[in-house]
This record gives sequence, structure tokens and C-alpha cells, in this order.
Amino acid sequence: MAKQHKAVHTDSVVVIGLGRFGSAVADSLLRLGHEVLGIDEDAAVVQHWASRLTHVVQADSTRSDVLRQLGVGEFSRAVVGIGSDVEASVLTVLALEEVGIGDIWAKATTEKHGRILERTGAHHVVYPEAAMGERVAHLVTGRMIDFIEFDDGFAIAKTRAPRESHGKTLSESALRSKYGVTVVGVKRARLDFTYAKADTLIEHGDLLIVSGPTGHVETFAALD
Repeated sequence: MAKQHKAVHTDSVVVIGLGRFGSAVADSLLRLGHEVLGIDEDAAVVQHWASRLTHVVQADSTRSDVLRQLGVGEFSRAVVGIGSDVEASVLTVLALEEVGIGDIWAKATTEKHGRILERTGAHHVVYPEAAMGERVAHLVTGRMIDFIEFDDGFAIAKTRAPRESHGKTLSESALRSKYGVTVVGVKRARLDFTYAKADTLIEHGDLLIVSGPTGHVETFAALD
């Protein structure tokens, strides 16, 4: 007899906890074309999202039997947006792990909270408040227009082209060898974004997308 496998909704995501963080994730997923199952224990929140999400239900997400009844085990990915109630956050991650979710993302409010989530079964822990605070600090104190840092000390930034690169190709300015960053692309006013090549000419006012170790990107973005 052939072994039966459960059907997995690879393009659908379960979002549990529709507060500020969870609702922002759910809304973004919808705009990206994904189906979203929203779960929250607050009836008023569920009612608010009823006309916007693909499916939204009021339920206790800390119970694995409830999640099974809702068919959550058929999804490949879940996001836990519960932050203020640490116990509910941890128990929800545990319940998701018990129903077999293969990719669990969870919001943490503190480092200790994050460690507990990881030990409970979360595959990815995010710290939205801390990440936003660091991002704003970079934008306020430097010349960067946007900044994203990854867990392994790697960053991507959008910054104005430094003076020493004006009127030169990337090969001529040798920014990579001097500063240890890679210019990924160039955006010029009123023109489309272009991927950078060795012969790409940089002009005054150009915006550069650069990547590399965080410290190198920060140093590069501080250049006049």
C-alpha cells in the first residue's frame, strides 16, 4: 500500500497574532500574492481582518489539537507575531512544532525570549523593535538612504555615490579593493535601476546599492 503524504500549501502562510507586527506581515504577504490564514484569540481583531485576509479565525493557538482542526499542519510556513504574552508565544511555537510546521518564524521582544523560542522549535527569530532601532540609527547618523543588516554581519545599503567615484567607471575608481564593498547596482535620477558592471560610469547624484561586511558598508557610506 502506498504511503500517503499530507498536502502542503507551499504558497500559503499561517500568521498567528494579528497585532501591529503580525498584521503588517500578513498585509505584506497578501500584496506579494500569498494566501494567508490569520489566527488571533481576540474576536474584535478577527472581525477587523475578516474582509482582508484569505481566511481568519478566532482560536487558541497554544493548543496543537486546535491547530490540527484548523488544518495548520498542511502549511509549510508559519509566523508567530505574539509579543507581549511570552507564555502564549512560546506555547504557540511548541504547538506549531508538534503539528509539523517545517519553517517557523517567531517575534521576540527580548534576547531571553528569543533563546526560549529557538529551543522550543522556532527556526527563525526576529527582533523587529531592535532591528528598526538600529536601522534608524544608521540612517540618522550617516549618509545612507536605506540599510539592512543580516545575522552574519553582512549588510546591504543604498547610499549616495562618494565624490571620488564621480566621472569614473567602477573599474577606475576601484571601490571594491579600497573599501571591501561590492557595488551591486546604480540608480540615476529619471532612469531605471541598472546592475553594476566594471565599465559602469558613476556620476554626481547617483545612488549606489552596495553590499559587504557591515563595518565596511558603514565606512563606505560615510564617505563624502
